[in-house]
Amino acid sequence: MFVRTLSDVKETDFFVDWGNRTSHRLLTEHDKMGFTICHTVVKAGTESRLQYRNHLEACYCIAGSRSVRSLDGTSHKITPGTIYVLDQHDDHFLCADLKTDVVLVSVFNPPLKGTERHVLNEMNLGSAY
Repeated sequence: MFVRTLSDVKETDFFVDWGNRTSHRLLTEHDKMGFTICHTVVKAGTESRLQYRNHLEACYCIAGSRSVRSLDGTSHKITPGTIYVLDQHDDHFLCADLKTDVVLVSVFNPPLKGTERHVLNEMNLGSAY
């Protein structure tokens, strides 16, 4: 058994700030559990286009609100108590509300190494993990 806190991760390379959000990678490939768990904060008023080509992701919202929009324009409102699942390596837009950060618990499979980060360009297109 082991225990790890947000403050433990904040002082390591497993705390990633890539502009529109931060991610505390609490559980990574190194831990040999077969999945990654992250504490993710999406900054208020941001929009990012993202796609995970090598990982499936599920995100459970614990604070704030936002929407997730597919490329065909279908939008889903995400509020505390809602999970959204990117089970087809879905290309999507992540849109935080203007006034409030959004806090998520994100799970990745296969696990992240822990130091991966998106690089956003002027069109807010995030590189894939």
